[in-house]
Amino acid sequence: MYNKMSPKAEDFINHEEILDTLAYAEAHAKDRALQEEILEKGKKMEGLDHREAAVLLVSELPDVRESFRELARAIKKKYYGNRIVLFAPLYLSNYCVNGCVYCPYHKENAHIDRVKLSQEEIEREVVALQDMGHKRLALELGEDPVNNPIEYVLESIRTIYGIKHKNGAIRRVNVNIAATTVENYRKLKEAEIGTYILFQETYHKENYEKLHPKGPKANWAYHTEAMDRAMDGGIDDVGLGVLYGLNSYKYDFIGQLMHAEHLEAYKGVGPHTISVPRIRPADDIDPDAFENGVPDAIFEDIIALIRVAVPYTGMIISTRESMEMRKKALELGVSQISGGSKTSVGGYDEGREEENSAQFDTDDARPLDEVIAWLLELGYLPSFCTACYRAGRTGETFMEEVKNFQIAQFCQPNAIMTLEEYLSDYATASTRALGERRIEEFLDDVERADLREKARENVAKIRAGERDFRF
Repeated sequence: MYNKMSPKAEDFINHEEILDTLAYAEAHAKDRALQEEILEKGKKMEGLDHREAAVLLVSELPDVRESFRELARAIKKKYYGNRIVLFAPLYLSNYCVNGCVYCPYHKENAHIDRVKLSQEEIEREVVALQDMGHKRLALELGEDPVNNPIEYVLESIRTIYGIKHKNGAIRRVNVNIAATTVENYRKLKEAEIGTYILFQETYHKENYEKLHPKGPKANWAYHTEAMDRAMDGGIDDVGLGVLYGLNSYKYDFIGQLMHAEHLEAYKGVGPHTISVPRIRPADDIDPDAFENGVPDAIFEDIIALIRVAVPYTGMIISTRESMEMRKKALELGVSQISGGSKTSVGGYDEGREEENSAQFDTDDARPLDEVIAWLLELGYLPSFCTACYRAGRTGETFMEEVKNFQIAQFCQPNAIMTLEEYLSDYATASTRALGERRIEEFLDDVERADLREKARENVAKIRAGERDFRF
């Protein structure tokens, strides 16, 4: 039976409940009264449950679909304003013992170059990322207990945090590694990671097992219950994700919301982030081999409805998507994007010989500076802020302030100060000129007068050479 308070994956991601939800939603696809009632609830900006969101997802009423998109835009503005957080993935190793049929890292792929970075090579990668202006990284590794043990991950985190190059510093390391034990999650917590990220790929147990025929990742329940173990290990912030295109988008959309509901009910804290990747071409992988491709219009609806259903969560979209799709996603709910990303192991070090080690092809290959200028031109405030993590505003504390709309009073000035650091240290002349003009506008938007004036002072100090101010 469905039970969001259960520690068992089969209960909180209950197959029968998802099927019942799909049937319920389809039966009410033209029910205007119900859909308008759900929209009214959504306007309170306190979220929707998985059944309510599913009804809107399958709605056959065009005006309702436009209404929930408009609502998503309003919620995004209320919770996150015009701030967009920037990060970059850092691939450390593509050795993997799993057999995931959609990933080029699968063990049987003999075409791909297997690469694992030494600590010296990691340092060169991080220096290159710092020279771009990045302050926040997401570590990516294949699952291999021999080549990528937890000790290697921990050593790499220490290396990354220890690199201070010119004015550069990585201030938050998020980690995307395979499901592991409470003990190992505790070690990651002690290493001061930011968010632990793990994509479910698909919530459909039978299809999941077909997609993961070999290796430890084949255990659906162990994988699905990983976030609970991460929280048991003391990690405050966790990030969910589905790889849209592997399975029915309706099924996985519902499963993703049920997982968020489980975490909030059972652990007291919902997901810090929700990612929405779609499958992309890669070595030995043809996305057309999967019959569940998600059209752009449906993908936009998914993004909008996650924002409406889980208003407090950060939403992430990567360079898998094109510039045009990322622009739409930003409007509808996304609050974090990667920029200048490389999905190959060792891909940032320009002195390194190029290898065939990428996980997937990117569709937005613009350098970070071009992405920053683009965001500024669109009216967004690019942010490299890591203040909440470093000030201890994580987990339940962070969520409480987000839900009470209190976090924004710190986020706006913190984002402005990190943008000024970027402009002073890394931006091209044209981006710097545009950014300096925008900063004056952004400062005017800081609601608290004391924080606004202090931020102005700090911006002046940053321009004079000082660094790392935060509220």
